[in-house]
Amino acid sequence: MLDDADDIHPLFYGAPKTTGFKKLRKRIVQNVREAIEQYGMVNRDPAAPVAKWLVCLSGGKDSYTLLAVLYELKWRGLLPVELVACNLDQGQPGFPATVLPAFLAKMGVPHRIEYQDTYSIVMDKVPAGRTFCALCSRLRRGNLYRIAREEGCSAVVLGHHRDDILETFFMNLFHGGRLATMPPKLVNEEGDLFLYRPLAHVAEADCAKFAAAMRYPIIPCDLCGSQDGLQRQQVKQIIDGWEKNSPGRRQVMFRALMNARPSHLLDPKLFDFVGLERPNAAASDV
Repeated sequence: MLDDADDIHPLFYGAPKTTGFKKLRKRIVQNVREAIEQYGMVNRDPAAPVAKWLVCLSGGKDSYTLLAVLYELKWRGLLPVELVACNLDQGQPGFPATVLPAFLAKMGVPHRIEYQDTYSIVMDKVPAGRTFCALCSRLRRGNLYRIAREEGCSAVVLGHHRDDILETFFMNLFHGGRLATMPPKLVNEEGDLFLYRPLAHVAEADCAKFAAAMRYPIIPCDLCGSQDGLQRQQVKQIIDGWEKNSPGRRQVMFRALMNARPSHLLDPKLFDFVGLERPNAAASDV
């Protein structure tokens, strides 16, 4: 897979030639292909029109990995979609606004950079001591849906990975009292756009290793990370502890999300407990 420079997309120029990196790259590509196929993100009907995806790029390790792997698949003829990268500059003080436009232009990636000062709204609306994530996420998502419509896209593509999905499950379990997480594929409330998470099967550690090896210009998000007691960080620490004591625990828990058994849970909306019969019960048994 690591070929001469004229046989790869510019996003992979300078890729390490080590065996370790080749294995890492192959694993991530396989994970993404698996998610795309398993959750039906691509219409394989040759008569169907070519889809266009808005690939959301924050400048973090995950979104760089997402962009590179999607272009890897497209370059290999395995992803018959049109890709346009998008960065939403939310007006956060100190955000290096020139980094992503310069990077995307250099890589020859079609893109759109949108400036919307949602930072000021979040700072004005969220009380002191409360976390910003919920409102920040809603404002960002609304703008991304609008941009996707303006660009003629059928889907908004996000860089959430396996660990994000697992952490969200436990946040809902511990704090929301429900069994739910980030789905790999959903339709927005308006019903006109898909939302995809092709990194659903990819480990966060793999994204970090990949982006670091490729030396992509990482832009940290300091808005939420600067807040003490953030629930997601607490959950991450718990899972880290489990993983340390029992290596591989993350993947086992993630597989459980793909192996739900409604008859062995307690939700009567998912399983008809009232109507449950004993097909082999004796006729006289009442």
